[in-house]
Amino acid sequence: MTPAAPALPPALDILGIAVFALTGALTAVRMRQTFVTAAFFALITGVGGGSLRDLLIGAPVFWVRDALVAPVCLATALLAWFTPVRWWQGQLLEWADALGLAVYSVFGTMKALSWGVPPAAAVLMGVVTACIGGVIRDVLAGQPSILMRPELYVTAAALAAGLAGAGVVLALPPALTWAIAVAAGFGLRGAAIHWSLHLPAHGGEE
Repeated sequence: MTPAAPALPPALDILGIAVFALTGALTAVRMRQTFVTAAFFALITGVGGGSLRDLLIGAPVFWVRDALVAPVCLATALLAWFTPVRWWQGQLLEWADALGLAVYSVFGTMKALSWGVPPAAAVLMGVVTACIGGVIRDVLAGQPSILMRPELYVTAAALAAGLAGAGVVLALPPALTWAIAVAAGFGLRGAAIHWSLHLPAHGGEE
């Protein structure tokens, strides 16, 4: 029997995937790549993390069974391709991405736990869900990935995922766990955006 995984409201789920997909498509557009590249970047950024999570935990890959996800990623690529890049400048998209980062970190953790993954590994699955699509996008684009930059991005995902795992272990009400974990992850990422916070780099001393 398939485990009962937590579910996001369908509209919120599609919106979150679209935001991630848009960041991927815009990367290709800013590099003056073809529409094929923009569409591929939109898809890999939108579903890459969740796909890897599902493969690792033995779940059916979510978007293969959902008739909306691939068309939404393609439509998002079209939107990025046919609109002026200046429309997407500023921090609005970055803040939307921050919210998606927190939500999918929690969702990925919860889904992994529902499939019997131990808490520590489930937290890592939450981070994978939120971050791996962006990592693949950056690697393909030849840019320093979010793993190689000191900004508080993966750290915010880890905070949200860690609190989600802790909430389940402590048997807190699911709604409370979601609220605390998403708020913490979004708050940390938002603080990093607003105040340009980053982790200290190694000093290089031998």
